[in-house]
Amino acid sequence: MPSRRRVLSALALSAASLALAQPIRLARAADAATVLQSRPIPSTGELLPVIGMGSSGSFDVGASPAERDPLREVLRRFFAAGASLIDTAPGYGRAEAVIGELLAETNLRQKAFLATKIGAVGREAGLAQFHRSLELLKTDKVELLQVHSLQDWKTQIALIGELKAQGKTRYTGVTHWQDSGHDELAEVVRAVRPDFLQVNYSVISRSAEAKVFPLARELGVAVLVNRAFDDGRLFSRVKDKALPGWAAEAGIDSWAQAFLRFALSHPAVTAVIPATGKPDRQSDNLKAGSGPTLTEAQRQSLIELLT
Repeated sequence: MPSRRRVLSALALSAASLALAQPIRLARAADAATVLQSRPIPSTGELLPVIGMGSSGSFDVGASPAERDPLREVLRRFFAAGASLIDTAPGYGRAEAVIGELLAETNLRQKAFLATKIGAVGREAGLAQFHRSLELLKTDKVELLQVHSLQDWKTQIALIGELKAQGKTRYTGVTHWQDSGHDELAEVVRAVRPDFLQVNYSVISRSAEAKVFPLARELGVAVLVNRAFDDGRLFSRVKDKALPGWAAEAGIDSWAQAFLRFALSHPAVTAVIPATGKPDRQSDNLKAGSGPTLTEAQRQSLIELLT
């Protein structure tokens, strides 16, 4: 039978262990609330950070320090947070060239999950466009190659399949950016079952919920969300409005975070790709990649507030 002294000693050790464990648990909870989350790409299980970055407009700049320095900081903060997906296209002006130059200059290409597009008619035109993209991006392959807005999709998705077999891309994709294209997008996705689809989705543009998202879940297709801010219209609707009362509890302290978290709260969505050329906005966007998923009540609250 243990002595009274041994019992008291054991109790003291147990209490000390609990006291030490509590700060560790709290620290882990705090880390979970700030770490950028990832979701699996259905076709492979590879994890992809939920906040990516678009480049339309934001990276279409010249070569002056005033234009390039903010973008260097945008990229630095992006990768420092653990993000990786950068989406671009030949149709985005100088964006591919600027991204390629900055990634090479900062030696960050190996951290990037590069996604670009083919937006051409005919196989030879598509192939030439892709080779030009590789040249501008200063790389010999990309992680994701997409058919831009379904342009000549039968030809280009076949070409992208060939390029995937050659190791020039790891994933295939199709994209659209307007509600009017969702029916065709759904038809194409069912026909070719790409690894990714990219589609517009926001609090006030929820057409993708009808056909595109259910089909993506059924077929195991990753979903990238573009236009999550609806080209800035969401911000104009909440001008001078306070965040909902539940925002702080959800770890949200800006409208940008609320809008991105709304998009991410749909179970079909893999990642969102907001574009910005401003470092502070990049940091704000990245914060949306942590914290709990919005509840249905919180989603409905945003819908009612903005529509």
